[in-house]
Amino acid sequence: MRYQQRYFEQLRRDQLRLQQWRYNDYGPSNYRYRRGGTYYQVNQYGAEMLRRAVNDGYREGFEAGRADSEDGWGFNTEDGYGYQDASYGYDGYYVDISEYQYYFREGFRRGYEDGYYSRSRYGSYSNGGQSILGAILEQILELALID
Repeated sequence: MRYQQRYFEQLRRDQLRLQQWRYNDYGPSNYRYRRGGTYYQVNQYGAEMLRRAVNDGYREGFEAGRADSEDGWGFNTEDGYGYQDASYGYDGYYVDISEYQYYFREGFRRGYEDGYYSRSRYGSYSNGGQSILGAILEQILELALID
């Protein structure tokens, strides 16, 4: 319950921030990523948003998994509100919400597993919080700079 309350509070803050959001043109689509065998292009801001989606998903999944384990619940990644919603941290129009949610869930699944089993297979603890390992992040996104 405490995890869910914290998640809802962050969603409320995200909504307030989005109400004040203004579009800025951050240049051409100079990054490419692959999902499901198809390539997509995004600008620098979109690439950063996708990285953040995976990392935020990992961090939220870790907390949800740890909470479920501590409360004696069975392992169930997809039952958590964070996994179902997957919009935590979404802040704009540079990446479609469905893309953001896909990558958030990819991070969440890995974080949940690490949190539930109290390990660091996919991430590590640093600077006061959990974050996904860089190699795992790049494996998930397959992000590349376009020449």
